[in-house]
Amino acid sequence: MIRRKFLSLELLFLFSSFFISCASNPPPVAQKNPTTVEIMGQIESSKQVKAMNEMLLMSSLSSKTDLFRDYRIGPEDLLEISVFEDDKLNKTVRVSSQGNISLPLLGILRVRGLTAYELEKEIRELLAEKYLQDPHVTVFIREYRNQQISVIGAVDKPGVYEVKGQKTILDLLAMAGGLSSGPEKDAGQLLFLIRPPKLEEEMADEKKDSDGQTPKTFVIDLEKLLIQGDFTLNLPLVHGDVINIPASGKVFVGGEVRRPGGFSLKGKKMTVTQAIAMAEGLKPEANGSGLKVFRYAEGQVGKEIISVNLHAIQKGTRDDLYLKENDIIIVPKSGVKTFLIELRETMKGLIGFGFSLGGL
Repeated sequence: MIRRKFLSLELLFLFSSFFISCASNPPPVAQKNPTTVEIMGQIESSKQVKAMNEMLLMSSLSSKTDLFRDYRIGPEDLLEISVFEDDKLNKTVRVSSQGNISLPLLGILRVRGLTAYELEKEIRELLAEKYLQDPHVTVFIREYRNQQISVIGAVDKPGVYEVKGQKTILDLLAMAGGLSSGPEKDAGQLLFLIRPPKLEEEMADEKKDSDGQTPKTFVIDLEKLLIQGDFTLNLPLVHGDVINIPASGKVFVGGEVRRPGGFSLKGKKMTVTQAIAMAEGLKPEANGSGLKVFRYAEGQVGKEIISVNLHAIQKGTRDDLYLKENDIIIVPKSGVKTFLIELRETMKGLIGFGFSLGGL
C-alpha cells in the first residue's frame, strides 16, 4: 500500500516536471520560409528588371539622335561664332558666369538658356537690322561646361556623374550600370527626377513664380519608358538634377511632413495615418484635410488621385485608406496656417512682454 502511494507520487512528480519544462521551454518556432507566391513574385520582379536593363542597353546603342542640338548654353561654355559675310565678326568666346558674351558691333548678349540654333537666329536678326543684308550665322559649341548629375537608389553604380553636353535619363541610367536586381534591392517601377531650384541669375530675365524657388519632382514610369518605349518620358537633364530609383515595395510621403521619404511596404499593410506617422507627423503649416494620394494603378493610363482628409480619419468619421506599392502621399500647405505662423514669428520679434501668442 505504501509502495503504491510512493509510485503514484513519483509518477505525479514526473508528469508535473514534464509539463513545467514544456511551459518554460516552448518548442522553437520554425523559421518562416517564403511562400510559393512570394518566390514567384521575386522571380517575376527580377525578370522585369532584366527586361528593362536589356531595353536600356538597346536604347543606348541604337540612339542616333543628336541631343546636342537641344543643349542649353550655360556659363563656362566655349562658343565659336562665324559670320559668312564678314570674317572680322568671327569670334571664339567663353560664356561668362552671368551667362553673357560680347560680340563686335552687337556688344553684350545674354545667351544663357539658349540653344545654338536660337542664338544663331538672334545674332542673324540683330545683324540684319543695322549692318548686313541676309547674314549667315553659325554657332558651334566647342567646349561644354561640366555638369553634375546624381543617380541614387536601386542602380548598379550609384553616384555623382560629371557629364558634358546634353544628357537624358536613359544616358545616366546606362552610365550607372542599369537597374539593380536581387533580394531586397529590386528596382521599383517609378523613377523620381528631382530638379533643384533655379538660381537667381537664371530667373533674372524670367517671370518669377513660387515654383522657381522650390525643387521640382518629375515621376517617370520606368515600364512605360523602358518596356513600352515611350521616349517622351526620356527627359533631358540639367546641372544639379538628382535621379532617384527607390527599391520596389515602398510608399512615399512628401510635402509638409517632418521627414519626407520612402517607407517599406513589403510584407505588411500600411494606412495613410501610419505612413504619416512614419514621416514623423505633419508640420504646423500642413493642410491635414487636403492630402492627395497619387496611385499608379496597373493597366491604367496616367495616375489615380485620391483625396484624403486626415483630420476626419483621426476623428473616426472617415475610414483610413490602405496604401498600395508606389503610392505617393503629398501633404499640401495650409495658406491660413502659414500666414498665422509667419505672423506669430514676426510678432515675437516686435512686441514686448504681456501678450499671449498661444491663440495664433
